[in-house]
Amino acid sequence: MKTMTSILITVTSLGIALAGCDASTADREAQAAPAEGSRSTPGPAIRPEVGGLRGAVVAGHPLAVQAGLARLQAGGNAVDAAVTMAGILAVVRPHMNGVGGDAFGLFYEGDTRRVTALNASGRAAAGATPALFAAQGLERMPGRGALSVTVPGAVSAWHAALERYGTITLAEALAPAIAIAEGGFMASETLAEDLEAAARLNDGGRRIYEPGGTPVAEGDLLKSPELARTLRRLTTEGPAALYGGALGASLADFLESLGSPLRLSDFAAHRPEWTEPVSTTFRGRRVYTPPPNGSGIALLQMLGMAETLPLESYEPNSADLLHRLVEIKKLAFADRMRWIADPAAVDVPVERLLEPEYLSGRAALIPGRAASSQPPGFGPELVVEEEDGEGDTVYLAAVDQWGNAVSWIQSLFATFGSGLVDPTTGIVLQNRGSGFTLQEGHPNLIAPGKRPFHTLMPVMLTDAEGDYEMSVGTPGGDVQPQAVTQALVQMLVFGMSPQRAVEAPRFASGSGLGLRVEDRVPPHVRAELRALGHEVDAVEGWTAPFGNLQAIWRLPSGILRTGADMRREGASAAY
Repeated sequence: MKTMTSILITVTSLGIALAGCDASTADREAQAAPAEGSRSTPGPAIRPEVGGLRGAVVAGHPLAVQAGLARLQAGGNAVDAAVTMAGILAVVRPHMNGVGGDAFGLFYEGDTRRVTALNASGRAAAGATPALFAAQGLERMPGRGALSVTVPGAVSAWHAALERYGTITLAEALAPAIAIAEGGFMASETLAEDLEAAARLNDGGRRIYEPGGTPVAEGDLLKSPELARTLRRLTTEGPAALYGGALGASLADFLESLGSPLRLSDFAAHRPEWTEPVSTTFRGRRVYTPPPNGSGIALLQMLGMAETLPLESYEPNSADLLHRLVEIKKLAFADRMRWIADPAAVDVPVERLLEPEYLSGRAALIPGRAASSQPPGFGPELVVEEEDGEGDTVYLAAVDQWGNAVSWIQSLFATFGSGLVDPTTGIVLQNRGSGFTLQEGHPNLIAPGKRPFHTLMPVMLTDAEGDYEMSVGTPGGDVQPQAVTQALVQMLVFGMSPQRAVEAPRFASGSGLGLRVEDRVPPHVRAELRALGHEVDAVEGWTAPFGNLQAIWRLPSGILRTGADMRREGASAAY
């Protein structure tokens, strides 16, 4: 994947080409890509089409997209662009991701056509035993505070990806992010609304994000000098600064003062893991995602069950189709809640969960009316409370001129994660520990050095010959497999462009019979879903709980066609 280049980008020198093909050409290509018999829903996309022939990037903020495209245009490869964007997102979406969070990535090598996965999720402290939580009278994992924090892995992901596939240094990759953190950036309407709605922060967080006691407002200049110094230290000392060095020591001391069992030795013990992705087939493509402890397996199960249905016989966003996809989600999530955990600590039956015969049998259980719940497909049922978490995360993807591609996701989990910001480093600490359970006998029971269940799931597709075809992903916690399934059905079955698939109205199935749908789902479809037993809540507008899906689709012509979601701050660019 590596190619030789040496570049340093500053925020003030970004050259951008926002479109590389006209919509009429892209429409013809999209019609050729889906399987025979598919059809496209009439009507233009709301946002302009963006596509190109040499490279493309998508991400959860325009500043990240600008820097990512500039990196490609200056000769960098897809990984160089991805890590550059990841660093910027850590600054401009501080409540959703950053140095104190985790990351997962998928990588396609253009010369070998190989797909690899990177798991940079952090682990529980060596002292994090169930007895520790029981001694404090806790019956379930706390969602906020020091006891919800695990070792953050995102920085190790940045370094590992560049070391294996990149052509630039970590210092070069983080230079644009440092410039933004030091000089500041404009708080958008979306960011201001998110900050105002955020749960209460500690003193360190309020000093940065609520200066003068008032949350940062739309149009304000937001600077992060502490975070800038932290990023600069990473450029000179590397990830060792966090994993055993001064940055890690600062975090460990801060957390210990608040009652956390995390110590500097836990930071020093962290290692990211290169692994083989798991996959399934859908519409003649192979769909990849990282293996557990991520929850991408739920997406693969949903697609495997959907593949058994006569999808072309349904209308897009019809009640018949949506009902079946919602019920497929419930079947997949029953298995997810029962089995997904850290495979380094417990046996996770991945192969059995993805067997076509098993998924065909599960699909046969789709009920005619909405089910309030479904049991797992095998093994004793364990009752675990399902939470309808939205998840604050960022997704990004990049494709370069040599055919290399990246699908990447990083997150704090909840808004501002644990709610704790280290006042010395400006690092917002994640609450991924809340992904564990305290239920005895469950595979996901917290244990020393164990990785928690993760909602994160970057996705990548190759065609029947193994050539790269698509990167796709979204924030949204439990919405992630649901939104990606809907988008893939819309693109690969109904022939929608990535942008129109991103903009199509979505559902988000929660626990029980609850079903949120965007109010662009026609009233008669909502009525039909209610008649089938779904408790439908129509949500007005374009809102974050339905995700922020981004996609890059490489067409047979070589055109890179993108989709960027306006439900948060998604953007795309290509050349």
